[in-house]
Amino acid sequence: MKVMTPVKKREAYTVSKVRVATTSLAGCFGCHMSFLDMDERIVGLLEHVEFSRSPINDIKHCEPCDIGLIEGALCNADNVHVLKEFRENCKIVIAVGACAINGGVPAMRNHFTLQECLEEAFLDEIGVDNPHIPNDVEIPLLLSKVHPIHEVVKVDYYLPGCPPSADAFLKILTDLLEGKEPSLPKEMLHYD
Repeated sequence: MKVMTPVKKREAYTVSKVRVATTSLAGCFGCHMSFLDMDERIVGLLEHVEFSRSPINDIKHCEPCDIGLIEGALCNADNVHVLKEFRENCKIVIAVGACAINGGVPAMRNHFTLQECLEEAFLDEIGVDNPHIPNDVEIPLLLSKVHPIHEVVKVDYYLPGCPPSADAFLKILTDLLEGKEPSLPKEMLHYD
């Protein structure tokens, strides 16, 4: 994963940083919060990586990068667009957390029709003022069902959990930075 590039004025080589992008699709953003729980270990990670798109730097589009961490399921057309942009630009895509891996909590709506969900939320819910289903071109088109990301793009690795621990994030990234196949010890895997 480390890229050796020649330095023009010397014979020496320098090691370029690995570019990492992250995004949150339909979910609670808990996986990103867990990622940030690395606390000061993020500083050590920054010696080896540079963040492309992420909430840390608020870049909106995924540029070419080495690793893409994607949390959240696919609920709308915007989620699908972002996911496909990541797959096109990331050498490695990692599905992070229950929502990205199996649809998680957002997929609970799959037990109902989309129309039933919209009516419950915007027409029938207690306390709704001015009941109507929003219909604005600025609102992304909802998918009829919620999907995990592997149903739309190829996923290279899965980081389970709800959310995965900061230690699990660090382990999978460290393994990849060292050129090893990621391997998480059983005690780092949890599905709660």
